[in-house]
Amino acid sequence: MLPTHALAGMLLALPVLSVAPEFAGVALLAGVLGGSFPDFDMYVGHRKSLHYPVYYSALAVPSLFVAGLAPSVATVSAAVFLMGAAVHSVADVLGGGLELRPWEGSSERAVYDHYRKRWITPRRWISYDGSPGDLLLSYALAVPLLVALEGSFRWTVIAALTVASVYTAVRRYLPTLAITVLTVVGPWLPEPVRSSIPPRYCGPNLVASDLSD
Repeated sequence: MLPTHALAGMLLALPVLSVAPEFAGVALLAGVLGGSFPDFDMYVGHRKSLHYPVYYSALAVPSLFVAGLAPSVATVSAAVFLMGAAVHSVADVLGGGLELRPWEGSSERAVYDHYRKRWITPRRWISYDGSPGDLLLSYALAVPLLVALEGSFRWTVIAALTVASVYTAVRRYLPTLAITVLTVVGPWLPEPVRSSIPPRYCGPNLVASDLSD
């Protein structure tokens, strides 16, 4: 889930606090943004449009060398952002598939590999986003952050844990709620909006032939 990815991005930035504390703030912010960025494609080609497990990783390695040789706000933030996005894209492979109810295990699509032009099969080490295992991972990632950080960034961690806890509590109810809401309001939505809704959210009264993930 998004809070887990955001916390992972912040954790990747944590060494900057010791090595180059003057860049710690921008690194932590870049970690949050990089860890969250791939999920900005949630409703437009999710896990394909902004998920690049190969390319983010390939860019992250040289960016780390550049940041080490010539540290600046730009180089450090770029390196941490790319690392966060890379870890997010790769980590999604370890979770459930791309489906409305991933605990059912019916999808063989985890993340799209643009380099090989194919979908990567989900490993399901974390059974699904918002699962108890996912929540436990969020708390594990948060521990060193809560110890090392203070001020607004510590509150960011606390806010992420709060969102993660609430999301986990309601996760299994969300698919039914989403379909119910879209079934009611769907026929009244403009066609461009309807056509952008992924098929997995479509109920019997919201069907468009050109819908696609």
